[in-house]
Amino acid sequence: MDSFSYHDLGRIDYAAALEKQTRAFTTLLNAKMNNQQGQNQLLFCEHEPVLTLGKSGKESNLLISEELLSQCGISLYHTNRGGDITYHGPGQITGYPIFDLEYWNVGIKQYIHILEEIIIRFLSLYGIEGKRLEGSTGVWVDTEPAGKARKICAIGVKCSRYVTMHGFALNINANLNYFSLINPCGFTDKGVTSLEKELGFPQDFEHAKIQLKEIFAVCF
Repeated sequence: MDSFSYHDLGRIDYAAALEKQTRAFTTLLNAKMNNQQGQNQLLFCEHEPVLTLGKSGKESNLLISEELLSQCGISLYHTNRGGDITYHGPGQITGYPIFDLEYWNVGIKQYIHILEEIIIRFLSLYGIEGKRLEGSTGVWVDTEPAGKARKICAIGVKCSRYVTMHGFALNINANLNYFSLINPCGFTDKGVTSLEKELGFPQDFEHAKIQLKEIFAVCF
């Protein structure tokens, strides 16, 4: 029996995806509180251009006014996940694991470590060495020497009674110009990148999702 069910939501508005994952999170949490077996779910999707600000994020890391954002057709959501501000959009795999971590007997810190490991293993399939960076969750490339680090995957989660929601944003063919509107994840001295930028040409997005899902199935 699989430890989680997988659902590809395709291209979906952020609000609609948030509703779906919140419903799954609440259902799993309620089942757990009633000593019932709930369903762990892994949701993959792409969003229309949107910025999300974590509960500890600083609005000063948004570099243009919300009015101008709206004029550009970009939404801004304040969320209850950890982390600061980040961008979601087409060409980016946004993943929402709604997992009961006690099913695997892991804590939240170990969970974050596993998410990073999944992304690192995925990148290795493309000959890219993904790394962790002390003081920042997520996965980076070229962490040494200082000043060259580029984030390729952001991670921000919410956890209640060891049940998780929110997750990660992995840049495959994402338009990186949108990141100029913010200090990504609150950083002013580090860059962002994508699989396309690192390899020099667009990647097969659907195949990347399949590869990533398979690594999740190995690690969870």
